[in-house]
Amino acid sequence: MKTLHTAYRVTDLDTSLDFYRALGYRELGRGDLVDGSVLVVLAFPGEELGSLELVYRPADGPVELGTGFHHLVVQVHDLEASVAALTIAGLPPSVPERPGRPGGPRTAWIADPDGYRIELVEWPRGHPDGITADDLTDVDRTADDRTADDRAGR
Repeated sequence: MKTLHTAYRVTDLDTSLDFYRALGYRELGRGDLVDGSVLVVLAFPGEELGSLELVYRPADGPVELGTGFHHLVVQVHDLEASVAALTIAGLPPSVPERPGRPGGPRTAWIADPDGYRIELVEWPRGHPDGITADDLTDVDRTADDRTADDRAGR
C-alpha cells in the first residue's frame, strides 16, 4: 500500500485554484459531477500523478475546519525564494525558521483560503525527500514545546 494523494473540500473553487497555482501546483484535470460538485486534480511540475485533489461541493456550504486535520507538508528546494515568490503573489507565509535541532529542516507556514495549514519545508542538503525516523529524534524540544508551537501556528 501507499498514499496516493490528499483531498480537500473547498468553499470557493476559483479562489482556491488561484492560491494553489501561486504555490506552484498545476491542474492535471477536473471532473464535473451530476450533483454540481467539481473535482480538480493538481500536481507540482515534475509530478506525473496528482498529489492534491480539490473537492468543490457547493451544496455542502462553506468549509468548517475541525480539530482533526493538522497540516499538509510541501517540500521546496529554496525556502527563501519560495517565501519571496508567495509574498509577491500576495500570499505571505510566516518568517522561515528552523524549529528542530541545528542542521534540521527550515520551515515556513501558510494557510489556504479555507484555513488549511501548509508547512513549506526545505530539507538540508543530502537529506532524503520526506520525513525519516531520525527526524523525530529531537532532544532539544519536548512534546509540550511542540504542542505550544502548534497552538501558535508554527
